[in-house]
Amino acid sequence: MEKLVVIPTYNESENIKPILHAIFGMDLNFHVLVVDDNSPDGTAALVREIQKKYPDQLFLQVREGKQGLGTAYIYGFRWAIDRGYRYIFEMDADFSHNPKDLERLYQACAYQADVVVGSRYVKGGKTVNWSRYRNVLSKGGALYTRILTWMPVKDPTAGFICYRKEVLETINFDQINFVGYAFQIEMKFAAWKLGFKVIEIPITFVDRKFGASKMNKNIVKEGILGVLKIQWQSMFKNYRRKVRNSFIPASTFRAEVLS
Repeated sequence: MEKLVVIPTYNESENIKPILHAIFGMDLNFHVLVVDDNSPDGTAALVREIQKKYPDQLFLQVREGKQGLGTAYIYGFRWAIDRGYRYIFEMDADFSHNPKDLERLYQACAYQADVVVGSRYVKGGKTVNWSRYRNVLSKGGALYTRILTWMPVKDPTAGFICYRKEVLETINFDQINFVGYAFQIEMKFAAWKLGFKVIEIPITFVDRKFGASKMNKNIVKEGILGVLKIQWQSMFKNYRRKVRNSFIPASTFRAEVLS
């Protein structure tokens, strides 16, 4: 098994069917795992309907109650590793991430890097339908993160990512503390500290048309304080765990620009 897209959901009934049909409609052999936090709007029931058409490609795990984005992804990562998927993706359900970009992330991860970030803030990347306030908040947070951590990622809170299995096998999930946007920063930071090659490719991020945004003051606060905590804790965490001998580092591959 090659490629698994992990999509966490909570009240995404308006988006889940179209996003799944868009992924499977490309016919590029992506499998999808939906991790639903017992959405009261019936998201899981809609996934079960679509499973009848794609029984070997679509999987569903329903958790008890809303537990947070970070824990949903870690649940999905463990599920993917146990089943032997080689490339594991993060993706939102609301079309803020274009399914057509999945193949670009996959190609970059297969031939260029260990972690590939779909980035709004590298050349060619952009956002659509965002308010000026949200643009300033996001770009300011990205700059703040880079200054404090020295991590060479221009879009550290991005949630459209492809990981090689070996990266997720090496990261100690028990040391990942955050569940919101700081989770995205912490995962990239851990991969970078472990010596994995992280690159960014440009994407267009489109604000959701349906459903409620998950952004709130607590998430913003976690992001601001979380960066300080991540940098402080990095001085005491052991990021030097061995990677299995069969792993071929991405640095051995010929680099190309994927746009």
